[in-house]
Amino acid sequence: MVTLVGLALGVIIGYYIPVTYPDSYSLYISVAILASLDSVFGAIRANIEGNYDNIIFITGFFGNAIIAGFLAYVGDKLGVPLYYASIFVFGGRLFQNFAIIRRRIFDRFVIKKRGN
Repeated sequence: MVTLVGLALGVIIGYYIPVTYPDSYSLYISVAILASLDSVFGAIRANIEGNYDNIIFITGFFGNAIIAGFLAYVGDKLGVPLYYASIFVFGGRLFQNFAIIRRRIFDRFVIKKRGN
């Protein structure tokens, strides 16, 4: 629950505090955001499963974003679209984590419903 409140607070702050950046950075930022969202969904999943660790979340959040942005930057300099690797890995994990979160939540509701 704390994770969702933090996510909502971050979205609200980001909406009301205008931050601009050059268009040339949009690829790097979008890949870094995708990697960060993967970490957020992983944290939600870990919280539901009861094995959340704040250090793992923080290091994964920033580490994944930095690695994804770095891959996009290096690929851009080499003329090779390395950012596809980040999109494939982090996008796939994001959807996998979302599917597991969805199943866990539905399982809880079905178990409660059957118990009553």
